[in-house]
Amino acid sequence: MIKLNHLDYYRLPWNLTDNSISWLEPTAKCNLSCDGCYRKNELNSHKSLEIIREELDTFNKFRKCDGVSIAGGDPLLHPNIVEIVKMVKEYGCKPIINTNGLALTKDLLKELKQAGVYGFTFHIDSKQNRPGWKDKNETELNELRYQYAVMLKEAGNISCSFNSTVYEDTLQYVPEMVKWAEKNIEIVQVMVFIIYRAVNTTEAEYYLGPLKIDMNKLVYNEDYKARVDIKAEEVVQEIRTIYSDFDPCAYLNGSEQPDSFKWLLTGRLGTKKKIFGYMGAKSMEVVQSFHHMFNGRYLAYSSPKMTRKGKSLLTLSLFDKKLRKAFWKFYKNPLNIFKRLHYQSVMIIQPIDVLDDGRQNMCDGCPDITVWNGKLVWSCRMEEQLNFGYNLRTYPKDFLKDKKAEI
Repeated sequence: MIKLNHLDYYRLPWNLTDNSISWLEPTAKCNLSCDGCYRKNELNSHKSLEIIREELDTFNKFRKCDGVSIAGGDPLLHPNIVEIVKMVKEYGCKPIINTNGLALTKDLLKELKQAGVYGFTFHIDSKQNRPGWKDKNETELNELRYQYAVMLKEAGNISCSFNSTVYEDTLQYVPEMVKWAEKNIEIVQVMVFIIYRAVNTTEAEYYLGPLKIDMNKLVYNEDYKARVDIKAEEVVQEIRTIYSDFDPCAYLNGSEQPDSFKWLLTGRLGTKKKIFGYMGAKSMEVVQSFHHMFNGRYLAYSSPKMTRKGKSLLTLSLFDKKLRKAFWKFYKNPLNIFKRLHYQSVMIIQPIDVLDDGRQNMCDGCPDITVWNGKLVWSCRMEEQLNFGYNLRTYPKDFLKDKKAEI
């Protein structure tokens, strides 16, 4: 596995009180049953608009953010999804809908755009048991991704993102998905790869205070036979089999391991036929710092109108060696001055890792923080809050039993 040096990249300044995103869950109801899901599908779980407003008030009280991910479950199943989008917009945030897309129609999309929706993140992967696509691999699912991307393009100026969970047997498809995203750089703004994680009770035990917890109660402890320790660097290594110069520019580290990559961001500039280069640490620092300086918030998503102005980003090559290479590569051909250059993000997310000594290496300054009982909590561990009222602690297998024996 390649070794990336975190000191070569810009440490995104996002933290728990000042971040680019927050995570709103208006429902836990879903119309798919995906492997690796961290939320239990609850049919009668729609929150009222009053509760949703209270949760937005909580965000407003504790946290600055640029965008709000409206997630679930699948938020399109909520009967008041249009009102929820309006509400998020009223709070001065970009409403981003995280959905599998099954319930999205052209009529609903029109309503959501009128309500102020800023973007969609479609979760599409081969472990979703999706009707009509059950035997398709990740590359074959690009056909479905394209349908949703075109749908948003026709609606006009709505950010289009795709995420997929990366398993041991699907890691091989990541490079082709990134290649597909290049070919559709005009209509796809973001690709996100979320590395699969599950509870590993063979190496760790879970406790609530002195009480040992049976983790079989939680949905993300299903017995799925896959590697759970894939690292972000391995995904980068796989992408480099096609893009040898692929290189991130920014990251969020782990709460317990400062040199781990929990959110690893790559910004690239190109056309449908060629990637000309990548943003470096300095250019991303300038973008985030200036956005915060003038808007009071760190930048989350950018609209298609903005991402197609990639040539304006090349002016930052004054500060950034990596971007300078892209500048000369692009303008080496003088005719490129008439071409449109697009910006596209590739994000790799590595969720919780339980370390050998039992510490939980979470995303430091988690962008996907949500609300539970008036508090900010990690959305990926909501089931612990719902079942036990707290996040559980972990210890190495038989560690406490051995300690008791010593005493």
